[in-house]
Amino acid sequence: MTPAHPSVPDLPEIPVHEPAASTFDTAPIVGIDEALRMDDPGDDPGADRATQARAHEAAAEVLADRGDWRRAYHHLRAAMALVHLDETPPVHVPEQLRREVDRLRRERAEAREQSRRDSLTATWNRRYLDERLSTLRDGSSEAVCVALVDVDHFKLVNDTYGHAVGDSVLRGLVTLMRDGVVGLAPDGFCARYGGEEFALVLTGATPEDSVHACEAIRARVEEHDWAATAAGLRVTVSVGLGCLGAEAPAVEGGGVDGGALDRVDELLYVAKRTGRNAVAFRDPAGQVRLAGPASGRRGVDAVARAVCDPDRSRGDGH
Repeated sequence: MTPAHPSVPDLPEIPVHEPAASTFDTAPIVGIDEALRMDDPGDDPGADRATQARAHEAAAEVLADRGDWRRAYHHLRAAMALVHLDETPPVHVPEQLRREVDRLRRERAEAREQSRRDSLTATWNRRYLDERLSTLRDGSSEAVCVALVDVDHFKLVNDTYGHAVGDSVLRGLVTLMRDGVVGLAPDGFCARYGGEEFALVLTGATPEDSVHACEAIRARVEEHDWAATAAGLRVTVSVGLGCLGAEAPAVEGGGVDGGALDRVDELLYVAKRTGRNAVAFRDPAGQVRLAGPASGRRGVDAVARAVCDPDRSRGDGH
């Protein structure tokens, strides 16, 4: 009498319609490795069965991540059948399935890359920034220096020279900033924060070195030959630099709490309110300062109190 096969767990039927591709990362669905450990190490049929099941599982993960639920469902059922039907005869993974999985994985990697790139400047976008900041701070006691960079009077550039020139300015600015970041922090990066505002993450750099790097980037932007882009064009940037400590709260789903970057944004606002074309930062004593030639400007303390500590400013009668 032929022994009965173990039953395959039923999976719920899925709707006929296929939703748009998802953006979340999928985790392994079937316990393939656990099934393999249950087989005899010398059992070649079990090894072949697990190998094929892994291939089906990989295809299901990639297809589900793309939103192709129908095909993912069929691959998942095939994987579960191979895991739970111990008497399944040994079969080899078809080469066509291997090629399909490889292709889908490449497409998935390309789509992931594109979803984290800014289409105009080809630098990283806000999504990538949030993910990397969360990763850099996860389990680390070291602070991460982050600068927010804003193009001064960018609306005037667009109004005077047109949006095509404005786009060229943003692309050129990214090149200048990226070179400055890599020179100090090889693992650092530039990301478009929104509009004409960018974030520079100076991984592994000290606060003092970060101030010098940001001031060098500011000077390089000011001295760049923007007239080659449009006659009479002049571009400067204002920078706020701060360090996000490990105590900066994270938000649900990854990233950094807005309040942490808000403190950096306050320093950017100080740089703009005190004349623009400057780098604002806090010294070791917590005092707001301007770097480089702008360090001699007056009224920095008053602006800093009004921006960073408005309650105290009102109490002092300012």
